[in-house]
Amino acid sequence: MVYRDTIHIGRVEEFRMFITIDQNDRRPIYEQVADGIKSLIANGALKEGAELPPVRQIAADLGVNLNTIATAYRELGREGLIQIRHGQRAVVASSTSTETSKRELRKRLRTALTELALAGLSRPEILTWVSDELTGLLKGAK
Repeated sequence: MVYRDTIHIGRVEEFRMFITIDQNDRRPIYEQVADGIKSLIANGALKEGAELPPVRQIAADLGVNLNTIATAYRELGREGLIQIRHGQRAVVASSTSTETSKRELRKRLRTALTELALAGLSRPEILTWVSDELTGLLKGAK
């Protein structure tokens, strides 16, 4: 089951944030939420200074435990992507992660590429997929 919901962000400007929760995904839900927010930051939909909705609101909208969302926010905070201040909304701090090294990123990319090769995809198919995903991710980014 894939659950997709719209979460409204911002007080003045209405913004729709789509986060998809896939029950068949092996990743924990907090990781899916964090990855969804990272994607929105990377593609420019969430800009530096944008306020995120309260943990309770996202949890209610997605039908998950509020600790799940709190864990996702802590993860994003640890990576330097958002700032969390108690009693205030979390704010997008940066569009670049400060914790993940280029070496670690290359390792993750190699793992993903290995999985695609093991699934039987040819080099041209892999390159097309990567190009398509990158185009979709960076659509709207600076």
